[in-house]
Amino acid sequence: MSDVRSLISLCMNKRVFIQTHNFPDPDAIGSAFGLQQLLLRYGIESKLCYDGKIDKLSTAKMLESLDIRMYSGIDLFMELRDDDCIICVDSQKFGGNMTDFTGDEIAAIDHHPTYVEVSYRYSDIRQVGACSTIIAQYYEDREIPPDERVATALLYGIKMDTLNFTRGVTPEDIHAFEYLLPLIDKKRMSQLEHSQMEYQDLKAYGAAIENIRVIGCFGFSRIPFSCPNAMIAILSDFILSLVEVEVAVIYCAREDGLKFSVRSERETIDAGELTRSALDGLGDGGGHAAMAGGLIPVAKLPLLGDRPDDFIRERFLAVAENGGAEA
Repeated sequence: MSDVRSLISLCMNKRVFIQTHNFPDPDAIGSAFGLQQLLLRYGIESKLCYDGKIDKLSTAKMLESLDIRMYSGIDLFMELRDDDCIICVDSQKFGGNMTDFTGDEIAAIDHHPTYVEVSYRYSDIRQVGACSTIIAQYYEDREIPPDERVATALLYGIKMDTLNFTRGVTPEDIHAFEYLLPLIDKKRMSQLEHSQMEYQDLKAYGAAIENIRVIGCFGFSRIPFSCPNAMIAILSDFILSLVEVEVAVIYCAREDGLKFSVRSERETIDAGELTRSALDGLGDGGGHAAMAGGLIPVAKLPLLGDRPDDFIRERFLAVAENGGAEA
């Protein structure tokens, strides 16, 4: 584990920006906010930033409830300078889901696999269930208890990314839970956990059920209208809950292209490798062994041909059959 004191030293007397992946989820928000508030304890101010958009559901509710401010790339376009320090959190440069902002990426704190090696001045990349777990350990190691807002954000990020400690969980995540639980705002946590869906999202469930196609251990489903990232992720977990399905591939038609959410419970199929290989040459994808995401941009959609659903299914199945998704 890297010593966060070296990161603190790097940030002294610098303009600091903490950047998440383009569509920040609760874990990205929690870990970025937690790091921001830790740096502030040492007199280091920073701004949280992302490119893309904030989804509805859990993410927007989290920002509002915990009074967290994040800036989009458009907000910062005229502000960023070449000598600004950028810390990648829950993301890595050239990882396929993070825009390369103006500035110097001095650090990466992440729990995803590395696909493109980058020489950071500070690096803490670990295979744990949630990036928020890493930030929680920083607080514990420095013996600086997080306040209620930070503890709540971190624990909510851990719970969401590990599906309430049922997916990709490690002993470090469990320890972080034990550390954070006495410090959280229980009322706010309850509100966050019970406000994750809107009435209109029931249509997405209906579309996922109507369009499902089960082939072997794979469950494929297309949502023919735009959905937030959080909803697509919920649907992939929903399809994965079927007894017949061990790998779920859900994709949604949006203005920016086809957005994918992939889940795997099959030990021999790595969801991240499966998605990265299946979308190679078409778009970007990647993630963990159990969960991954990807995007085929609008400009590449003609490559799918006249029968895009068949093309996508055949592509994923071929990768799995040829061993390109082995865990």
